[in-house]
Amino acid sequence: MDEVVLFNPGDSIGNFHDYNEAIQTAQIYRDRHLDSGHVLVVKSQKGEPSFDIFLAEQKLNETNIKASKKYTVSKEIN
Repeated sequence: MDEVVLFNPGDSIGNFHDYNEAIQTAQIYRDRHLDSGHVLVVKSQKGEPSFDIFLAEQKLNETNIKASKKYTVSKEIN
């Protein structure tokens, strides 16, 4: 089952239309920022396929729903 998470779109590290490019960029980011924690590649739930990269610690809870957008986690990079 897919995990649906909330993020503020303005916190995105990058936005991509190509899944493989998003994964590669997330891995490079993780390698260069080891102290950043887990990096998530997420897919937008609306519109055309779009993949964003976020830090896992930027995940929002339901109380911050006004400034958030729903995403589905595609890959977690540790």
